[in-house]
Amino acid sequence: MTPARPAPAEHRPAAPARPRPGGTPNGRPARPAPARSRRAAPRALRRLPLNTAAVIVFLLAVFPVYWMVLTAFRPTRDIQSETPGFLPVSVTLEHFEHAVAADGFWTFWGNSLLVTAGCVLLALVVALAAAFAVARMRWRGRRAFLLMVFVAQMAPWEALLIPMYVIARDAGLLDRLVTLSLIYFMITLPFTVVTLRSFLASVPAELEEAAQVDGCTRAAAFRRVTLPLLAPGLLATSLFGFITAWNEFAFANMLIIKNQDDRTLPVWLSSFSNVFGTDWGATMAASTLFALPVLVLFLVLQGRVAAGMTGGAVKG
Repeated sequence: MTPARPAPAEHRPAAPARPRPGGTPNGRPARPAPARSRRAAPRALRRLPLNTAAVIVFLLAVFPVYWMVLTAFRPTRDIQSETPGFLPVSVTLEHFEHAVAADGFWTFWGNSLLVTAGCVLLALVVALAAAFAVARMRWRGRRAFLLMVFVAQMAPWEALLIPMYVIARDAGLLDRLVTLSLIYFMITLPFTVVTLRSFLASVPAELEEAAQVDGCTRAAAFRRVTLPLLAPGLLATSLFGFITAWNEFAFANMLIIKNQDDRTLPVWLSSFSNVFGTDWGATMAASTLFALPVLVLFLVLQGRVAAGMTGGAVKG
């Protein structure tokens, strides 16, 4: 009897693959389960206190502004109500009409704008020259000068009230808007010098040297090459100087004594009243109009400053 022959290899059933120790049936190492889902929950819990604190700080900072705007649009009966309401029930514009029609509103608005513009322009011109001397030139006493600028920036403004009053009184500079512009210029100058010096140091000096090789003078190279790249610094310092001079109250209240027509808008707001006492609706409306230019300027310049900081260094 003839023994049975084994089946050909192509007709044999495939043997099941045996898993290797420590791996999958195909021999590859087993991958661990993704840990992203396990880490997401603890990370969110860790951030919860910080997020809660940020929301609380935001509400505390925004609530006074919200209450000011809400009071400006509320009718008088709702303002004088014993139970305060946090949502507007009815809206009126009569408080804004009273504020704009008040005696001296546009005069004091113009005084504030004149003082602020003079302070900002003077600070930019002087600080730009000082920052260029510190960042581009090497001279004896440069570090001592920078140290003095930092010390002047750390000095509190309130400590200068009495010295500035004595100096202005002895020099016959009381009751003048020029005095306020000079004082605000002095207050904003250290910050402006430090900021512009940092921006100038970030611009390579080789750009100016290449422009001089092409035939430009040093002043022309600075004006055509470096100055456009300093736009973020100029905008940032201008915004700081504008907010400082626009909102300042103490110096304006102390140095403008006799000539009441030269008062600025913050001083005028402190004395805004009628025959029945303080008109809170008109006061809040005038305060809203007073804060509006600062808010608009900040919103406009904020995007330009950020865009200039990221794109200014790659401009050709």
